[in-house]
Amino acid sequence: MPALKEIAELDSGVVLITGDAKRLVRMYLTEWSRRGKTILIEYIPFQIDGEVYIGSPYEGTSFDAYRIVNPLSRSKAEREKLHRWLARNRDKLILLYEGKYVKDSITRYAIRELIDYLIAYKRETVGFERIDVMRFEDGKIVESRTYVRRR
Repeated sequence: MPALKEIAELDSGVVLITGDAKRLVRMYLTEWSRRGKTILIEYIPFQIDGEVYIGSPYEGTSFDAYRIVNPLSRSKAEREKLHRWLARNRDKLILLYEGKYVKDSITRYAIRELIDYLIAYKRETVGFERIDVMRFEDGKIVESRTYVRRR
């Protein structure tokens, strides 16, 4: 079963986190930085310990890990450019963060063929948080696990 810890220990792969999961994003980036990875992020909305650079992933400089924001909310041309970039950088560790919640509707996006993990975070109105973790192979879900935490 795909586990949140397993994702923290990755050396390469594409992880898409959707929903308002800033805490998870921060946790992964901090862990990857702690393990000595240099990280490029498009912008920094919170403090991350370690070696982190701000810039565009398309500028040509190579990093160990990347954080790209709102890949599904971009224009069609920007999504196609990102898709080509992801296909060329499969050996890197890439965290895609989409602010809107996407889980089952990921099947509508071509990016599903390039992601290894989808983490869909949702804060429920009845006082708990739900995290669905799915592992993908060739655009299809091969494993899935749900975590629930009461607030």
